[in-house]
Amino acid sequence: MGLAHLSVPRAPAARGTKAHERLESREERNSGSMADHPKEGNRFRAPDFTQLIDMASESVGGKILFATDDFFAPAENLIKSDPPIFKEHEYTEFGKWMDGWETRRKRTPGHDWCIIKLGIQGIIRGFDVDISYFLGNYAPRMSIQAANLEEDKLPEIPQRGIRTGAAAKPEEFEAIDELKSNGWNYLVPMAELKAREPGSSHNYFSISSQQRWTHIRLNIFPDGGIARLRVYGTGQKDWIATDPKETSDLAAIAYGGVCVGFSNAHFGHPNNMIGVGKAKSMADGWETARRLDRPPILENDENGILLIPGCEWAVFRLAHPGVITQIEVDTKYFKGNSPDNCKLDGCILTTQEEEDMIKEKWNLPAHKWKPLLPVTKLFPNQSHLFDSLTLELQDVITHARFTIAPDGGVSRLRLNGFPSSICLLRSREKPMMRFSVKPGFKANL
Repeated sequence: MGLAHLSVPRAPAARGTKAHERLESREERNSGSMADHPKEGNRFRAPDFTQLIDMASESVGGKILFATDDFFAPAENLIKSDPPIFKEHEYTEFGKWMDGWETRRKRTPGHDWCIIKLGIQGIIRGFDVDISYFLGNYAPRMSIQAANLEEDKLPEIPQRGIRTGAAAKPEEFEAIDELKSNGWNYLVPMAELKAREPGSSHNYFSISSQQRWTHIRLNIFPDGGIARLRVYGTGQKDWIATDPKETSDLAAIAYGGVCVGFSNAHFGHPNNMIGVGKAKSMADGWETARRLDRPPILENDENGILLIPGCEWAVFRLAHPGVITQIEVDTKYFKGNSPDNCKLDGCILTTQEEEDMIKEKWNLPAHKWKPLLPVTKLFPNQSHLFDSLTLELQDVITHARFTIAPDGGVSRLRLNGFPSSICLLRSREKPMMRFSVKPGFKANL
């Protein structure tokens, strides 16, 4: 695969990866269509879309804007990143402590609902409505609506504060009414929720909408509890609004970047590296198992690079084709298990070529890859900033392969550069290459 002195192992992908890759490929193929009605997923097996990012999670900036009632437990619990738990003997002054959103038993007309601002805005592929531990008090039915709202046109909504034991005040209803959420698009029409095992009662709903969404309205009928709401999908950036003088992280998961293949992910998925914000702990990064083929006694070459035959790798599809100008590799929290070195390569692939490479475990011919960063020494618990080897703006790529040797962990990988539609409009001495870009730009610039 042309990795200098590094050789790519033919290690099997981790469980769930192929499903993730097939899903992403289908998304590309189906990007021009939208179903009239959402399709309900299989409730009893986690579907492929659960391999995608939870766009509503508090860990990526998801936020509860409004809830009609939070009497037993506040709606903020819906978007916790951790799985729900149960404390058998714990009570509050309002009743049983529950790790979810639970409203009082409704004695007035109507039903309960809440509004969530997505932390990552983009295309929704599916929902997990989790009612774990709410066996005697879960909401029997629910529906989900969505909207794409412009941030600068949103009304001022009162801060929620501590909500347990409270219901929405008239001024909160008045402010939220400006969103006209009753008329939002239905992604999931009214559907029954089913309880299974106490600690595992997931209800899955797959979505085929291709629109970009920023806000979710969860309706429960008429009242009750839900432990978690997971909103799985892919980010989508408004590239038209990108400042041509500013670089963007072209691999960011919030913009639509995604890992489409890797050699090993024993302790953490490579998608963690392109996550939102700074890593919160070692668990919030990509970490591989220790390679069993490492030599008994290690030695360096003349440049201080370990002489080790193996390596681990991850391949990313960029959120948008573009030119990488700067690379950030952050090993924060990895103090005794960071890689010795890394390198980065890029290439241009069509959707069909990507699918073929997935089948071949990314055994891509060496001539396809362009070196963006040569084999470079890394250090523990440190942010490294490197200039890309790209010298000319026509070196556009769609995919990047990040390689570490011999193994270890990286918390964040940032691939900063310019989207291709901006680069191709810049003046240059050599003729520009021609290719199609994503919707929103003129094709074949």
